[in-house]
Amino acid sequence: MGSTDAVAKIKWLFGAQKAGHAGTLDPLASGLLPIALGDATKTVPYVMDGAKVYRFTITWGEERTTDDLEGAVVKTSDNRPTREQIEAVLPNYTGVIMQVPPTYSAIKIAGERAYDLAREGAEVEIAAREVEILRLDIVEIPNADSVVMEVECGKGTYVRSLARDIGRDLGCYGYISDLRRTEVYPFAEANLVPLDTLLALAEEHPEPVDRFAALDQFLLGTESAMEGIPEVALHEDAAQRVRLGNPVIVRGRDAPVEAPEAWASARGRLLAIGVIEQGMFKPKRVFGA
Repeated sequence: MGSTDAVAKIKWLFGAQKAGHAGTLDPLASGLLPIALGDATKTVPYVMDGAKVYRFTITWGEERTTDDLEGAVVKTSDNRPTREQIEAVLPNYTGVIMQVPPTYSAIKIAGERAYDLAREGAEVEIAAREVEILRLDIVEIPNADSVVMEVECGKGTYVRSLARDIGRDLGCYGYISDLRRTEVYPFAEANLVPLDTLLALAEEHPEPVDRFAALDQFLLGTESAMEGIPEVALHEDAAQRVRLGNPVIVRGRDAPVEAPEAWASARGRLLAIGVIEQGMFKPKRVFGA
């Protein structure tokens, strides 16, 4: 199932008018896909900016068109790296690095998706871009032909490119044969709900009202998407001013004077997203009750 299909299914299950996801998963990939409903779709950009953790398997000996299991083989090698050789190149792929996205990716070139051009047989050249790799660890080496790794990375990182480039660096070629996203900050594996669980509940409760009541237990408050961003807790008078789109003074001994991103809460619930300038919270996006 693709990310768009998953969103459509969740939108139907919860009877939502709006829904959106925070970061597409490759067709090969499994794992965590944060989905926002209704007003919570306004928080999607903040979740997409969060760090992501992937566990993945690189299979050595082949380079493929898609840099994963689904592509055609274009290069082969009989070389196989040792743990020491793998560990020796990992520093090249941590920190802020330049990375060329896969040819089969959603990157736009002159208005066209790279994967569409590649499928048509066109020559695809994608410029290298800056990405951040916070950590890159070996989890296990199950056999000479593969390695299981875990990466924590910033927005825009392609794990398929990591596998391709590490394989080239080691002189043995490599591609992703398994990929699972385990975290999209601030959401982690503890937050995962299998789609099958939701579908089973919906089948048990065919009436929409009963279905919604059964499924509501899995919803997280919209404010859960704002972890790591300064919070401005407001009393009711100030909250009412913000609801009308007006700025308010940020009070409290440790309150920030300036912040490019902040959120205001009323009774612990997300009220608005905005900025703090000269000690004033200025709302940019106000949420409904």
